[in-house]
Amino acid sequence: MVFRILDASAFYAGIPFGSQIECYTTPLVYDEIKHIKKNHDALGILLETKRLQIIEPEKKYKDLVTKMAKATGDFQKLSKEDISSIALCLQLNGELITDDFAISNVTKSLGLMVAPLMTSGIKDVGSWIHYCPGCHKNFSGSSECPICGSQLRKKLLKDKSSIPLNK
Repeated sequence: MVFRILDASAFYAGIPFGSQIECYTTPLVYDEIKHIKKNHDALGILLETKRLQIIEPEKKYKDLVTKMAKATGDFQKLSKEDISSIALCLQLNGELITDDFAISNVTKSLGLMVAPLMTSGIKDVGSWIHYCPGCHKNFSGSSECPICGSQLRKKLLKDKSSIPLNK
């Protein structure tokens, strides 16, 4: 059985409302989206028919996701809701339905499946690095080059071990 975990973008795209598949989400995501189709009580119907289940991911999975997000450089782009969605996907070994690049990058870096909604999804996973367009050096977690003073830019490193960081 494939556990399909929905992030907020899946609800906004209407995925669970036009489908009979059983889906999962977290309390944080549910709180974020519970205003959707409130007049029709669509979420209530999903819960009542057991097509939507709300599960709080265990702390150890949230910790693992946070660690991976920091390793890939996506942590600053993720909300608590995003981390909880990825953690639930990890806990259930499921498939996360999302169009968010940072969520997809962390999820795929954990070896989990991601199903895009309205895009073709991400092709490459990796870590973000900061680089200087002036002196062509790579750095971690900085906004200005300590060597020449240029504004650093960000790029995705597909092979994490290929470019060493300058300290």
